[in-house]
Amino acid sequence: MIENLELILPEIFVSLAIMLFLIIGVYKKNSSSLVYYLSTVSLLVLFALLFNYYSLSESSLFNESYKIDKLATFMKLLTAVSGIFVMLTSSKYIQLNKIDKIEYPILILSSILGMMVMISSNDLIVFYMGLELQSLALYVLASFNRDNIFSTESGLKYFVLSALSSGLLLYGCSLIYGFAESTNFNVIINNTNSANYGLTFGIVFILVGLAFKISAVPFHMWAPDVYQGSPTSVTLFFAILPKIAALTVFIRFLYVPFANMNDQWQIIIVFLSIGSMLFGAVAAIGQRNLKRLVAYSSIGHMGYALAGLSTSTNEGIQSSIIYMTIYLIMNLAFFSCLFMLRRNESYYENIEDLSGLSKNHPILSFSLLVILFSLAGIPPLAGFFAKFYIFMAVIEESMYFLAIVGLLSTVISAFYYLRIIKVIYFDPDMDKYDTNHHFGLKFTLAITTIFILIYFIYPRGLTDLISKIIII
Repeated sequence: MIENLELILPEIFVSLAIMLFLIIGVYKKNSSSLVYYLSTVSLLVLFALLFNYYSLSESSLFNESYKIDKLATFMKLLTAVSGIFVMLTSSKYIQLNKIDKIEYPILILSSILGMMVMISSNDLIVFYMGLELQSLALYVLASFNRDNIFSTESGLKYFVLSALSSGLLLYGCSLIYGFAESTNFNVIINNTNSANYGLTFGIVFILVGLAFKISAVPFHMWAPDVYQGSPTSVTLFFAILPKIAALTVFIRFLYVPFANMNDQWQIIIVFLSIGSMLFGAVAAIGQRNLKRLVAYSSIGHMGYALAGLSTSTNEGIQSSIIYMTIYLIMNLAFFSCLFMLRRNESYYENIEDLSGLSKNHPILSFSLLVILFSLAGIPPLAGFFAKFYIFMAVIEESMYFLAIVGLLSTVISAFYYLRIIKVIYFDPDMDKYDTNHHFGLKFTLAITTIFILIYFIYPRGLTDLISKIIII
């Protein structure tokens, strides 16, 4: 029992931190800044705790329903790092928009705790507990700016559609439990066979629920409105962290209990991938709002990540993890630039607001140039390598049609990224934006932009780290 508790020390720490911060918020007036600061520090401590687990061998606890392995530890580290940078970049934003309440960082910590449970889950019930803990916090975060009708609308939309997807997911879980006689992944694999149509239906329903969480086509309908309506700091959170947890669940769900039924689920993943890549590339062309554009862009990027998963190989899984890692860094960099578009305590988020930015803000414009080229997959930036690893994994499995669709989508998506660069460098300039940004925002933009720029010098650093994650 003590060994079990040691292995889940990070989860216990976050749970205790949440309860402590709630008590501080109740008993100490005007403690929102203190709680925000302590929450950021607690995420740093969480990262340090998780870092010690990366060298441990694989362990299962609670009757093999909770797994600690290389995949879980790496994804939790990624979640903790993302959480730290989200907190660093958005502190000024939430103050100016008057949403700096004690509940805000506590909800973020609660959502991260749910993601950690999802990432380590080796049982359908444990996975669903983590999913709902994550989702309940996200519902509130999306509508956190109660004085803004768009924020309230986005929270309601996300709540209704997420409840529908959760119902479908639960129905899939019940089918699998009925036909496989267990909710534990290790037991399910011994009770599966490709002729069991009940299990196939169960897989389909669960994949529908998971596809909703990563906004894959055709379950993407919530993303543009929720991304645009939510506070920008919450949109950044939505754009990165839930996708890390959902991708990990995809990997565990497909490659542990249903590894011998890949003929049934592979075609579904390929369909989701192709639909997401094409739709994300085409639908973003007509967008004028940067947050809506990021929403459609993220749909396309999830298509590339799913393409790696569809290969049924370790190389494909590793390429998807690399893709997600680089994608979250690019998103952090892009939103850092978005937070710098501030004038007279108002934030701007439309493409025309970037008009002539290079004339007054050359460093910010250069950062955006690097980030947008990277998102478009132009060499030698990090985004190119992310796509390159995916295409290599897909081509090695002779899935040429998927690779061709991916390449076409990359070419189409380059249009709307290049259009933004044209607006920044060639359109007439507007009034200058404020330049007195806080250190956390500057630091995040600097470190992410530098990573994107110099990744090509030593790409093996990340690939060697992720190559230790063996699933099949």
